[in-house]
Amino acid sequence: MIFASFYKALGQLNDPRFRRVFMLGIVLTIALLVVVYAAFLGLIAWLAGDTSTLPLIGEVRWLNDLLGWSSLLLMILLSIFLMVPVASAITSMFLEEVAQAVEDRHYPALPPATPVPFWDGLRDTVNFLGVLIGANLLAILAYVFLPFAALFIFWALNGYLLGREYFQLAAMRRIGRKAARDLQRRYRLRIWAAGTLMAMPLTLPLVNLVIPILGAATFTHLFHAIQSAGVNSPGPKRS
Repeated sequence: MIFASFYKALGQLNDPRFRRVFMLGIVLTIALLVVVYAAFLGLIAWLAGDTSTLPLIGEVRWLNDLLGWSSLLLMILLSIFLMVPVASAITSMFLEEVAQAVEDRHYPALPPATPVPFWDGLRDTVNFLGVLIGANLLAILAYVFLPFAALFIFWALNGYLLGREYFQLAAMRRIGRKAARDLQRRYRLRIWAAGTLMAMPLTLPLVNLVIPILGAATFTHLFHAIQSAGVNSPGPKRS
Protein backbone atom coordinates (compact mmCIF):
# COMPACT_ATOMS: atom_id res chain seq x y z
CA MET A 1 0.00 0.00 0.00
CA ILE A 2 2.79 2.45 0.90
CA PHE A 3 4.91 1.77 -2.18
CA ALA A 4 1.88 1.78 -4.46
CA SER A 5 0.94 5.24 -3.13
CA PHE A 6 4.51 6.44 -3.58
CA TYR A 7 4.80 5.24 -7.18
CA LYS A 8 1.47 6.81 -8.13
CA ALA A 9 2.63 10.13 -6.68
CA LEU A 10 5.98 9.81 -8.44
CA GLY A 11 4.21 9.31 -11.76
CA GLN A 12 2.39 12.63 -11.40
CA LEU A 13 5.36 14.89 -10.65
CA ASN A 14 5.07 16.50 -14.08
CA ASP A 15 1.57 17.79 -13.28
CA PRO A 16 1.44 21.61 -13.80
CA ARG A 17 -0.29 22.05 -10.44
CA PHE A 18 2.53 20.17 -8.73
CA ARG A 19 5.07 22.47 -10.37
CA ARG A 20 3.12 25.56 -9.31
CA VAL A 21 3.02 24.50 -5.66
CA PHE A 22 6.72 23.59 -5.81
CA MET A 23 7.68 27.06 -7.08
CA LEU A 24 5.42 28.79 -4.56
CA GLY A 25 6.91 26.77 -1.73
CA ILE A 26 10.49 27.57 -2.73
CA VAL A 27 9.86 31.28 -3.30
CA LEU A 28 7.98 31.71 -0.02
CA THR A 29 10.59 29.71 1.89
CA ILE A 30 13.45 31.86 0.57
CA ALA A 31 11.44 35.02 1.28
CA LEU A 32 10.77 33.89 4.86
CA LEU A 33 14.43 33.07 5.50
CA VAL A 34 15.48 36.47 4.08
CA VAL A 35 12.96 38.29 6.30
CA VAL A 36 14.12 36.38 9.38
CA TYR A 37 17.76 37.18 8.58
CA ALA A 38 16.97 40.86 8.00
CA ALA A 39 15.20 41.04 11.36
CA PHE A 40 18.12 39.26 13.05
CA LEU A 41 20.62 41.62 11.41
CA GLY A 42 18.58 44.63 12.51
CA LEU A 43 18.59 43.31 16.09
CA ILE A 44 22.39 42.93 16.00
CA ALA A 45 22.81 46.47 14.66
CA TRP A 46 20.53 47.82 17.38
CA LEU A 47 22.32 45.95 20.17
CA ALA A 48 25.88 46.62 18.95
CA GLY A 49 25.39 50.20 17.76
CA ASP A 50 27.91 52.12 15.63
CA THR A 51 30.61 51.75 18.25
CA SER A 52 31.23 49.28 21.05
CA THR A 53 33.58 49.18 24.01
CA LEU A 54 35.55 46.00 24.64
CA PRO A 55 37.53 45.22 27.83
CA LEU A 56 41.27 45.93 27.47
CA ILE A 57 40.73 47.20 23.92
CA GLY A 58 38.48 50.18 24.33
CA GLU A 59 36.13 51.64 21.75
CA VAL A 60 35.90 49.79 18.45
CA ARG A 61 33.85 50.40 15.31
CA TRP A 62 34.29 47.04 13.59
CA LEU A 63 32.29 44.84 15.98
CA ASN A 64 29.02 45.55 14.18
CA ASP A 65 30.51 44.47 10.84
CA LEU A 66 32.05 41.36 12.38
CA LEU A 67 28.75 40.32 13.93
CA GLY A 68 26.96 41.04 10.66
CA TRP A 69 29.25 38.83 8.56
CA SER A 70 29.27 36.14 11.24
CA SER A 71 25.48 36.15 11.32
CA LEU A 72 25.42 35.80 7.51
CA LEU A 73 27.56 32.66 7.69
CA LEU A 74 25.41 31.34 10.51
CA MET A 75 22.25 32.04 8.53
CA ILE A 76 23.62 30.21 5.48
CA LEU A 77 24.35 27.16 7.61
CA LEU A 78 20.94 27.32 9.28
CA SER A 79 19.27 27.78 5.88
CA ILE A 80 20.84 24.55 4.63
CA PHE A 81 19.55 22.80 7.75
CA LEU A 82 16.11 24.47 7.89
CA MET A 83 15.31 24.79 4.17
CA VAL A 84 13.45 21.50 3.90
CA PRO A 85 11.48 21.72 7.19
CA VAL A 86 10.39 25.26 6.35
CA ALA A 87 9.51 24.30 2.76
CA SER A 88 7.55 21.30 4.06
CA ALA A 89 5.53 23.47 6.41
CA ILE A 90 4.85 26.16 3.82
CA THR A 91 3.88 23.59 1.20
CA SER A 92 1.25 22.26 3.60
CA MET A 93 -0.63 25.53 2.99
CA PHE A 94 -1.10 24.43 -0.62
CA LEU A 95 -1.91 20.79 0.03
CA GLU A 96 -5.44 21.38 -1.19
CA GLU A 97 -4.17 21.97 -4.72
CA VAL A 98 -1.86 18.93 -4.67
CA ALA A 99 -4.57 16.67 -3.24
CA GLN A 100 -7.12 17.93 -5.74
CA ALA A 101 -4.72 17.26 -8.63
CA VAL A 102 -4.23 13.69 -7.34
CA GLU A 103 -7.95 13.11 -6.96
CA ASP A 104 -8.79 14.61 -10.35
CA ARG A 105 -6.46 12.14 -12.06
CA HIS A 106 -6.85 9.00 -9.93
CA TYR A 107 -10.23 9.35 -8.17
CA PRO A 108 -12.48 11.31 -10.55
CA ALA A 109 -15.70 9.77 -9.21
CA LEU A 110 -15.28 11.29 -5.74
CA PRO A 111 -17.69 14.03 -4.65
CA PRO A 112 -16.21 17.50 -4.03
CA ALA A 113 -14.02 17.67 -0.93
CA THR A 114 -14.61 20.09 1.92
CA PRO A 115 -11.76 22.60 1.74
CA VAL A 116 -9.88 23.43 4.93
CA PRO A 117 -10.65 27.07 5.90
CA PHE A 118 -7.76 29.43 5.18
CA TRP A 119 -7.18 30.48 8.80
CA ASP A 120 -7.32 26.89 10.01
CA GLY A 121 -4.79 25.94 7.36
CA LEU A 122 -2.56 28.88 8.30
CA ARG A 123 -2.73 27.94 11.98
CA ASP A 124 -1.85 24.33 11.17
CA THR A 125 1.06 25.50 9.02
CA VAL A 126 2.47 27.74 11.76
CA ASN A 127 2.11 24.97 14.34
CA PHE A 128 3.71 22.43 12.02
CA LEU A 129 6.57 24.81 11.23
CA GLY A 130 7.25 25.40 14.92
CA VAL A 131 7.21 21.68 15.73
CA LEU A 132 9.46 20.79 12.76
CA ILE A 133 12.07 23.44 13.53
CA GLY A 134 11.99 22.87 17.29
CA ALA A 135 12.25 19.10 16.99
CA ASN A 136 15.11 19.28 14.48
CA LEU A 137 17.03 21.81 16.58
CA LEU A 138 16.66 19.60 19.66
CA ALA A 139 17.74 16.60 17.61
CA ILE A 140 21.13 18.25 17.12
CA LEU A 141 21.95 17.20 20.68
CA ALA A 142 21.17 13.61 19.80
CA TYR A 143 23.35 13.89 16.69
CA VAL A 144 26.27 15.13 18.84
CA PHE A 145 26.02 12.37 21.44
CA LEU A 146 25.00 9.60 19.02
CA PRO A 147 26.77 10.49 15.76
CA PHE A 148 26.67 6.88 14.52
CA ALA A 149 22.86 6.95 14.71
CA ALA A 150 22.34 10.53 13.49
CA LEU A 151 21.01 9.57 10.07
CA PHE A 152 18.52 7.08 11.50
CA ILE A 153 17.37 9.58 14.13
CA PHE A 154 16.83 12.17 11.38
CA TRP A 155 14.80 9.71 9.29
CA ALA A 156 12.69 8.49 12.22
CA LEU A 157 12.00 11.97 13.61
CA ASN A 158 11.12 13.66 10.34
CA GLY A 159 9.31 10.57 9.09
CA TYR A 160 7.02 10.66 12.10
CA LEU A 161 6.37 14.40 11.84
CA LEU A 162 5.86 14.47 8.08
CA GLY A 163 3.69 11.36 8.10
CA ARG A 164 1.44 12.55 10.89
CA GLU A 165 0.96 16.04 9.47
CA TYR A 166 0.52 15.21 5.80
CA PHE A 167 -1.83 12.33 6.46
CA GLN A 168 -4.05 14.44 8.69
CA LEU A 169 -4.08 17.29 6.17
CA ALA A 170 -5.04 14.91 3.36
CA ALA A 171 -7.70 13.18 5.45
CA MET A 172 -9.28 16.35 6.85
CA ARG A 173 -10.56 17.31 3.41
CA ARG A 174 -12.69 14.18 3.32
CA ILE A 175 -13.58 13.17 6.87
CA GLY A 176 -12.95 16.21 9.08
CA ARG A 177 -10.29 17.02 11.67
CA LYS A 178 -11.35 14.71 14.49
CA ALA A 179 -11.94 11.66 12.29
CA ALA A 180 -8.60 12.33 10.55
CA ARG A 181 -6.78 12.30 13.89
CA ASP A 182 -8.52 9.11 14.95
CA LEU A 183 -7.62 7.42 11.66
CA GLN A 184 -4.01 8.59 11.96
CA ARG A 185 -3.74 7.09 15.45
CA ARG A 186 -5.21 3.79 14.28
CA TYR A 187 -2.71 3.47 11.42
CA ARG A 188 0.14 5.38 13.05
CA LEU A 189 2.83 2.75 12.41
CA ARG A 190 1.96 2.44 8.74
CA ILE A 191 1.85 6.23 8.40
CA TRP A 192 5.16 6.55 10.24
CA ALA A 193 6.71 4.04 7.84
CA ALA A 194 5.41 6.02 4.86
CA GLY A 195 6.72 9.24 6.41
CA THR A 196 10.13 7.65 6.87
CA LEU A 197 10.14 6.74 3.19
CA MET A 198 9.57 10.45 2.48
CA ALA A 199 12.23 11.51 5.00
CA MET A 200 15.05 9.40 3.51
CA PRO A 201 15.53 11.57 0.38
CA LEU A 202 15.63 14.68 2.60
CA THR A 203 19.36 14.11 2.95
CA LEU A 204 19.87 14.44 -0.84
CA PRO A 205 20.47 18.03 -2.04
CA LEU A 206 17.92 19.39 -4.55
CA VAL A 207 15.95 16.14 -4.44
CA ASN A 208 14.85 17.06 -0.93
CA LEU A 209 13.03 20.16 -2.20
CA VAL A 210 10.59 17.97 -4.16
CA ILE A 211 9.73 15.83 -1.15
CA PRO A 212 7.00 18.10 0.30
CA ILE A 213 5.03 17.82 -2.96
CA LEU A 214 5.70 14.10 -3.33
CA GLY A 215 4.77 13.55 0.30
CA ALA A 216 1.48 15.41 0.01
CA ALA A 217 0.54 13.37 -3.07
CA THR A 218 1.67 10.07 -1.50
CA PHE A 219 -0.38 10.59 1.64
CA THR A 220 -3.43 11.54 -0.39
CA HIS A 221 -3.14 8.15 -2.11
CA LEU A 222 -2.44 6.43 1.20
CA PHE A 223 -5.51 7.96 2.80
CA HIS A 224 -7.75 6.71 0.00
CA ALA A 225 -6.13 3.27 0.14
CA ILE A 226 -6.74 3.03 3.88
CA GLN A 227 -10.30 4.26 3.46
CA SER A 228 -10.92 1.68 0.75
CA ALA A 229 -9.39 -1.12 2.84
CA GLY A 230 -11.48 -0.10 5.84
CA VAL A 231 -14.70 -0.03 3.84
CA ASN A 232 -14.07 -3.40 2.21
CA SER A 233 -12.86 -5.15 5.35
CA PRO A 234 -15.24 -6.79 7.83
CA GLY A 235 -13.25 -5.50 10.81
CA PRO A 236 -11.14 -2.48 11.74
CA LYS A 237 -7.63 -2.34 10.36
CA ARG A 238 -4.72 -1.80 12.68
CA SER A 239 -1.07 -0.96 12.18
